[in-house]
Amino acid sequence: MKNNFDTICIIGLGLIGGSIGLGLKKKKTKSKIVGYAKTKKTLTRAIERDLVDNIEENLNKAVEDADLVILATPLSTFKPIITEISPFLKKGSIVTDTGSAKHAVIEELKDLIPKDIEFIPGHPIAGTEESGPDSGFAELFENRWCILTPTKDNSKESINSIKSFWELLGSKVEIMDALHHDKVLAITSHIPHLIAFNIVGTANDLANVTDTEVVKYSAGGFRDFTRIAASDPKMWSDIFTYNSEAVLEMLDLFSNDLGKLKDSILNKDTKMLFSSFEKTRNVRKKIIDAGQD
Repeated sequence: MKNNFDTICIIGLGLIGGSIGLGLKKKKTKSKIVGYAKTKKTLTRAIERDLVDNIEENLNKAVEDADLVILATPLSTFKPIITEISPFLKKGSIVTDTGSAKHAVIEELKDLIPKDIEFIPGHPIAGTEESGPDSGFAELFENRWCILTPTKDNSKESINSIKSFWELLGSKVEIMDALHHDKVLAITSHIPHLIAFNIVGTANDLANVTDTEVVKYSAGGFRDFTRIAASDPKMWSDIFTYNSEAVLEMLDLFSNDLGKLKDSILNKDTKMLFSSFEKTRNVRKKIIDAGQD
């Protein structure tokens, strides 16, 4: 795949931003990769790990020559970052992001980005519970979906450039409406994380279960929940804030289905429970067969 960007600026050098840098280097792209992060500690580690070619402590200088600017920071940072860098963005450049909520971000940024700059929202569906500059790895995006949610203001040429960029990193790219994206991700990602955060918190709050017992007797299912619940709290609190409408809609559907299961347990309706579990097991098999595990 061809990379059309001579200079790429990655803002945020944690799991996603760092993996983008490493992925580009693995592909031996000729792009110059400039990295920016809030702390000197992160910038120093980024150079030590060779996440980027150059680091820049000044945000405005970091973007001034970039043909592509990638926001790989929590959703709540997008607005202040765009507000600061807008006067310094290179004419004709493209800004994209890696956030897990799209519609609210588009609405928040649409009047802040200069008319000669295109903002093409993106969401690589890849990650781990780890965070920080030591968490990134070059293969993170390989054979994973990346969803782009362009607007009517985006040119076909620019959309194709971002599509090719993610394909270069190994991703399968899908174009999707922003609102539809938010609903899909609410049920496939955001609600599962909310459940994980909640159930781990509930287990910890049980007065008759000590921390030692929670750790000692945790079976595979609970260990999976604790892994998910170890995800970056700042990132996830932002996700639930920015995608609140879709999350609440999906949460109502989930609560209704949970209520049906509760009634089945109350009524000792083994047939209903079996039918429900059999259906969900078949869905799980389709997920595995599709290579999404």
